[in-house]
Amino acid sequence: MDIKKTFASVRAALLRRGSSAQDADDLVQEAWVRLAGYQREQEVAQPEAFMMRTALNLSIDVHRARMTRGCEVLVEDAVIIDLAPTAEDSMLAKERVARLSAGLARLSETSRAILLSHRLDGLTYGEIARARGVSVSTVHIHVAKATLQLTSWMEDW
Repeated sequence: MDIKKTFASVRAALLRRGSSAQDADDLVQEAWVRLAGYQREQEVAQPEAFMMRTALNLSIDVHRARMTRGCEVLVEDAVIIDLAPTAEDSMLAKERVARLSAGLARLSETSRAILLSHRLDGLTYGEIARARGVSVSTVHIHVAKATLQLTSWMEDW
């Protein structure tokens, strides 16, 4: 058995099946160790075939283990993403909230109350209409006007 040729052949088969170069090297090594251990007990008629089958079976075991437990990642290969907003994003958000508060203050008391009941409290137009003693179309008009005014106010910012 030409050991270099056998190692190269088994490694190539593992690479074709999707193993990384490092995993392929490890699997070839493990297959070689198992072949050597098996040969102590009994004769192996086709050591190349034994190594190939052993390495392929080991690669299946590795794949199953990764599917169950997940992949291992080296610390130096990990990319940590900071999802916290930047200082600039926080400042802009505060400015937008202040601008929105100023826009809400510019609305009439009735339009503001109806809009907030709908948008914040989640009440339907019918529920708001019944609570205020007005028609559903009146509620619709207040919400539409308030939304239009706020949108216009925020666009000018």
